Amino acid sequence: MKKRNTIVVAGLGLAQLVLLSATAVSQTRDTTNLEQVVITASRSPKKLADVGKIVNVITKEDIAKAQGRSLPELLNTVSGLIIGGSGSNPGGIQSVYLRGASSANTLILIDGIAVNDASGISGEFNIAAIDVSQIERIEILKGASSTLYGSDAVAGVINIITKKGEGKLTASALLSGGSYNTYKQVIGLNGQLNKTKINLNFSNLSSKSISSAEPADPGVIFEKDGFKQIGFGLNLSQYLGNRITLNGGLQANQNKADLDNGAFSDAVGYTYDKTALLANLGAKLSLTKGDLSFIFSQNNIKNQFDNYPTVTKNIGNISNLEAIFNYQFNDVLGITSGANYKYNSTDQKYIDPTYPSSLNTNNHISSLYTSLFLKGGNLFRMELGGRYNNHSQYGNNFTYTINPSLVFNNQLKVYANISSAYRVPSLYQLYSDYGNLNLKPETSQNYETGIQANFLDNKLSFTTSIFKRKLKDVIDFGPKFSYINQNRQNDKGLEVQLGFKPSSKLNFIAFYNYVDGKVKTSDVSTETFNLIRRPKNSFGANLGYAFTPKFYTSLNYRWNDNRLDQYYDPTTFKAVSVNLKSYSKVDAYVQYQFKKIMLFADVKNILNASYNDFVGYTTMRINFNAGLSFNFN
Repeated sequence: MKKRNTIVVAGLGLAQLVLLSATAVSQTRDTTNLEQVVITASRSPKKLADVGKIVNVITKEDIAKAQGRSLPELLNTVSGLIIGGSGSNPGGIQSVYLRGASSANTLILIDGIAVNDASGISGEFNIAAIDVSQIERIEILKGASSTLYGSDAVAGVINIITKKGEGKLTASALLSGGSYNTYKQVIGLNGQLNKTKINLNFSNLSSKSISSAEPADPGVIFEKDGFKQIGFGLNLSQYLGNRITLNGGLQANQNKADLDNGAFSDAVGYTYDKTALLANLGAKLSLTKGDLSFIFSQNNIKNQFDNYPTVTKNIGNISNLEAIFNYQFNDVLGITSGANYKYNSTDQKYIDPTYPSSLNTNNHISSLYTSLFLKGGNLFRMELGGRYNNHSQYGNNFTYTINPSLVFNNQLKVYANISSAYRVPSLYQLYSDYGNLNLKPETSQNYETGIQANFLDNKLSFTTSIFKRKLKDVIDFGPKFSYINQNRQNDKGLEVQLGFKPSSKLNFIAFYNYVDGKVKTSDVSTETFNLIRRPKNSFGANLGYAFTPKFYTSLNYRWNDNRLDQYYDPTTFKAVSVNLKSYSKVDAYVQYQFKKIMLFADVKNILNASYNDFVGYTTMRINFNAGLSFNFN
């Protein structure tokens, strides 16, 4: 308790110190980081100064300075976001913990389209399924966002924006290799021909990797669990004239991996094969002060698990149709309004000589939503929004957003956010042998306030926020082997981030996060800490330095506090609680740019730390990756 209080007070003290020192700075420039344009916060391009929320952006330049890293590894460098398993076998568990929430309470988007897995137990998307080579930038929107995005956007939204064609037609390639016989090849084509924009990308990744499971006896050696990933991305855009643009995209990824039986348990011949296909077609009409878009998408995910003599085949399909209207009436009032229809279906087969089972079912949800964006001069901003949902199984529900903010000289933003959010039960939780047709959606009330500021001619940046999240009807697996609405969950947290960029050569970012969560069940009067695998305290820092315009290097540091975890003991048929020790991890990166060729090297866990993200599962010790990339036009 004393340690936790000390760290929290230190974080608050840092916040006060920065603000006090900043008040002495002459604010003479209007152009700051708050001028950065993002799309995820409002479903339309808006400056950060005009949205009362925190949005972290992993830019195109950030990705270019982290060649060879995976999407989970990139996301794990963001304040308030922990990717469990990012340092483990790439074919293993990858969990997204945004502000301490479970993976199912963070919505993953690809180009603004939700990519849930309709065949999954909770329906969340595996972020390891998409290769970084397909990605242009990533926006992480923090805080409840169900008004604009619907189900699962309880803790926030991660919007993965894929590459689009631009400029002169250019071919690119990447070759890399590293520890554990890991090899990667990428080829791409990007550019514009007349009124047609195209981006084409193909990637291939293979690794012998490490065993996912960790032996309970250090003298025992488990077999390595190999991993293969093939990715294909295509984006096309065609201007048809009369202010109409036609857009189409296809993201296809296949992942194959060797698996283990669970914590501390090896397996031989247990394999996993996943194919994920996201196709979308849209049309956009540009208006004088806005636009009208229509988008149809089809998300198909096939999972097959082979563990002789059993075979599990799960197929999930999501068809999504959406119309979005954005319009800026004048300097005071703007609107984002939309209608959405989503059809979910799954076909699951468990082939077993003794206990075979199957599931074939579907449901659908229709939604109408509107957010008004008000602007009072250069000082005041306000978002007021609501969303009405009609679900074929549980009926209706409504969410809202009240989000005022104040902006001072385009350098200091103070905001508050009161909103509600929800998560619908998955098809599995409703209709499987363990399902419950009477399940209601999880609902939450969310409260947040914070500050975002830039000073010293944009050389110093500061962000802090505190939040509280109150969930009810939390979906849980009950004692009678069925899913139930039982728990009330109360979470709270603090985020502090400091950035310093005194010149174009040096960039430094440091952050501290605190989160606490307690659950109260219907049959127990006391609250219990239950943020499994999530540290109460975490700290991170990144230092980047360009010795010359061609020579760049960086260091990344991450510390996670002790964590509570649980695993199933097959001998006692009970869940066993374990305390995972705190750990520090340091990664180093270097690159050198020639005219058309770039060399890079990435050394991860350079201090060779031994740690666990999950009890009974391993992580990689010191390992490296090196390669070269080409650009030809």
